[in-house]
Order: sequence, then structure tokens, then C-alpha cells
Amino acid sequence: MKNTIGSSTKLILLHPYIQKQGSSNRFWALAFVSFLTLAFLLTLIYTRESKITTSIAVASTITSTSTPPLSKAVARALVHYASNSNNTEHMSYTDIKHIADVLQKCSQPCNLLVFGLTHETLLWKALNHNGRTVFIDENRYYAAYIEEKYPEIEAYDVQYTTKLSEMKELIAGVKEQVRNECKPVQNLLFSECKLGLNDLPNQFYEVDWDVILIDGPRGYWPEAPGRMSAIFTASVLARSKKGGNPKTHIFVHDFHQQVDRITSDEFLCKENLVKSMDMLGHFVLERMDANSFQFCRNHNSTTANSSS
Repeated sequence: MKNTIGSSTKLILLHPYIQKQGSSNRFWALAFVSFLTLAFLLTLIYTRESKITTSIAVASTITSTSTPPLSKAVARALVHYASNSNNTEHMSYTDIKHIADVLQKCSQPCNLLVFGLTHETLLWKALNHNGRTVFIDENRYYAAYIEEKYPEIEAYDVQYTTKLSEMKELIAGVKEQVRNECKPVQNLLFSECKLGLNDLPNQFYEVDWDVILIDGPRGYWPEAPGRMSAIFTASVLARSKKGGNPKTHIFVHDFHQQVDRITSDEFLCKENLVKSMDMLGHFVLERMDANSFQFCRNHNSTTANSSS
């Protein structure tokens, strides 16, 4: 047999291990480069998001701290148009202006609580544009309607269990329980006092309210709920404040109504009446010690001498 391979010919054999080793090195090199690229991209994304988040936080802080109070000119315009509405149930200019003046002087952010969704609802929200404004109403359907129509409005419904015709009995019940369930200083969330409202959201009772306006519920016939619960609840909220301004401004609209005036005398107290004008009573209550068991310092009951 002929030898087809010459003596000078060299045969080079590549061992499979050498090929595998070269492929393995390239794989690890590629993996390392990919890891570095991924790490770089993640670092870039994280840094960018952190800067954006920081910028938003700083912008929010600047906005919240630098928002000026509503100008007097705008406030006057709002009051003017609200008081000159064709709606027959609106407040008078004198009453609206007095409340607006107090809101203008309220330390920011101001916490405003309003009993009753009325013609002036949007006005109170606008005048307290830097603060928190909460509305309480007896009609759950109307409260839901207002919140749907005006998403910026925070409103809650409450079921009143009182009747206007029961005013004397309800006031007498408070006096009997003044050292227990009907104390002037307490968290009404845990109270069983008949005049106290205890079915509102828990956080409602943690707020230090600066201004409280009582313009509801209805109270013009014997079976109506009347405003006894609203007035009593406002008095307890004001006296039980934990922080903020120790004073609370409380306004009672329709103050000329006998039941509203009597209940105000009992729980808001004559010595705290700052001004009475048109249909508005303006009281200023101060925070009280937890061991206080008397609503008024100089108390002469008006219920015994009043006619129903």
C-alpha cells in the first residue's frame, strides 16, 4: 500500500479540551461584561429615580410651605357673591363676613369643622383653602352627592337619634352623667352619652379643630333632630384638644332659635359668648383639664324658666 502522507508533512491535532477551554473563557468574559453593563444601568436608573423623587418632595415642601393665605380681596369677593345669592336660605352678609374674618386670622393650616351641608359649603372650603375642612350632614345621600359632584369636599353622614321635643330631658341626662359618660373633656369615640356623636371615623376625634360652625342639622319642628348633639359635641371637642391653639372658635347659626340658644348656654356657656349678631352666636372656648366636670363656671340654668 502506498503511503499517501509524505515524510515531511506535519499533522497537527487539536485536542477537544483546548477548544472547550477557549469557549469557556469567552463565555465568562461575556458574562462579566454583561454583569457590569447591567449594574451600570441599574445604578443609572436608581440615581435618576432618586433625583426625581427628591425633586418632587422638595417641590411639594416648597409649595405647601410657601402657599400664601387667601387674599383679602378674593375673600371679600367670595363673601359678597355668596351673601347676594338668590337662594332664600343663605346666610346674611354680616354673618358670613364675621366667620370669614375669623378664618382669615386662623393659624395655617386651619382645621374647620362644619355641621351641615348648606348653600355656603363651597365658600367655607374656598376660604380655608390652605387648611382642612370637614362637613357633617344628616343626609347620607346628599353627602354622597356633594362628594361626587365636588371631589375636593370631605363630607361624612351621621345618624342623629335626638328629637327637638326631647331637649329638656337630654340636657338633664347630661347633668346626671357629667362625671361619667357626659364629661366635658373626653374622647367621644368611646362615649355613650346620648348627646355625643360617637359614630364618625376614628381619626375625626384626633383632630384639633380650630373653628367649628354649627349650621345643621334641621330643627324647625318637634320631631326634627335639632342641634343639641352638634352643640354638645362641639363643646367637648373644643375642651378636649391635645395640641394646637388652645382656643376654639364656635359659631352657632340660627342662634335666635330658642332651643339653639338654650343648648348653647348650657354647653358653650354665656361667659364664652364673644358676639351675638343677626342670626349668629360666636363663642370662644379654651382647652380644659381632664379632671374638669363642669361645662360653665357661672351657670344659671335657663331650661327651668323656658317654655317649650
